[in-house]
Amino acid sequence: MTVITSLAEKRQEKQLRYERNMLRELSLEKLRTKALEHFAPFYTAYRMFPSVVEEGCMDLAIEAYLLGARYSRFGYYGEPAASVRCRCAQEEKYLIDTLFDFLCFWGHIDDDFLSQSLYDACEQYIGNWWTEGFERGKKRRRLKLR
Repeated sequence: MTVITSLAEKRQEKQLRYERNMLRELSLEKLRTKALEHFAPFYTAYRMFPSVVEEGCMDLAIEAYLLGARYSRFGYYGEPAASVRCRCAQEEKYLIDTLFDFLCFWGHIDDDFLSQSLYDACEQYIGNWWTEGFERGKKRRRLKLR
């Protein structure tokens, strides 16, 4: 008797393998420094950047990185990054909103001006990680390292 596997299971295994390979190229130190660089100014009341906030930022950066890597397939086949980004705009917006809500909760940010600048920082942060994942994914595809 043979084991019957579904196409969905195979697809999921392949996706997980690809994500693991993409994450090997990402360093925790780089994630940490980028999170501090983008969001430490919003947490001046604390002597140090809270580790909970840092870990949340890093988690969402990884998600954005993997999202960009997943969509790099379209860039490899010649589609410009701007139009590829439009394909995943809803997913990217979800990541930005999640990060913004998370940071507002932990930072007790209620001021309208401060919250707008925090939202802009979240957009830039997620956008930078999406672009990095997109470029790295395209590079892996060009080198046939899928």
